[in-house]
Amino acid sequence: MEVENTVIKNSMKAWVLAARPKTLAGAAVPIMVGVALAFVDSRMYSINAFSVNAAILCLLFAFIMQIDANFINDFFDYVNGNDDNTRLGPRRACAQGWISVNAMKKGIALTTTIACAVGLPLVLYGGLEMVLIGLICIVFCFLYTTHLSYLGMGDVLVLVFFGIIPVCISYYIQLHTVTLECFIISLACGLVIDTLLIVNNFRDIQNDMKVGKKTIAVTFGAKPTLYLYLIIGFIACGLCFIFFKSGRIWAAILPLVYLAFHFFTFRRMAYIKKGKALNIILGMTARNIFIFGLMVTLGILLK
Repeated sequence: MEVENTVIKNSMKAWVLAARPKTLAGAAVPIMVGVALAFVDSRMYSINAFSVNAAILCLLFAFIMQIDANFINDFFDYVNGNDDNTRLGPRRACAQGWISVNAMKKGIALTTTIACAVGLPLVLYGGLEMVLIGLICIVFCFLYTTHLSYLGMGDVLVLVFFGIIPVCISYYIQLHTVTLECFIISLACGLVIDTLLIVNNFRDIQNDMKVGKKTIAVTFGAKPTLYLYLIIGFIACGLCFIFFKSGRIWAAILPLVYLAFHFFTFRRMAYIKKGKALNIILGMTARNIFIFGLMVTLGILLK
């Protein structure tokens, strides 16, 4: 029996499906990398200020904001009529009737409030500037789905909010500085996580053209987008070579494991080319993202 026929409206199962657990890898990876780098550097420079509590709060905030973003995307795509029977991607909670519109509004309000409550204590570790960072994350969480994704800014926002901000801020909270190495690896994380958006845009190119949504795939076409998926994986691994400068050999080499999975996924994506079958590439890409994060994190800790 198909899943939509077994989901009770507004049930716990419905909310779990709406939260899209598979997307949490994208939230976890940059925090893992930033925290690991801060932990090792705090030992290297004999700074005994590393806080496990702060690291946990960063991870929780990232998870909750990812769920909040998923709820917001689900709600606004539905009310704007973007989630109809022509949708090729995974089914969405509001469109399928798993969660009512009013319940989703309350869910968004609740997750946003919880994110604020979890993030606020980070002020004790990173200073009042953490309030500004938190507000920026929340505001752009809404702006992405409602406006910016239609203006071709999705990939830039992924680079910023799934790369630069989470990696650098989770590092800054611990050491109150950001190194060049930290910034470069934040770019690598953002690029790897952007591959997930590229798959979505590659699959949805026809539907996005119909609704006037400007994406890289719409602007440049399917074939360049396909090869962009491959290339940015190589660029991300190339950026990891920054670790050679500080003697973190494993952190530079281990991400090449990710590259093997990434290339295989690219070949599968090129073979499928279009349609709902590309949804399997989403799962494979999410797995690859986690592998990248794990390899970089292990490489840093092995120093």
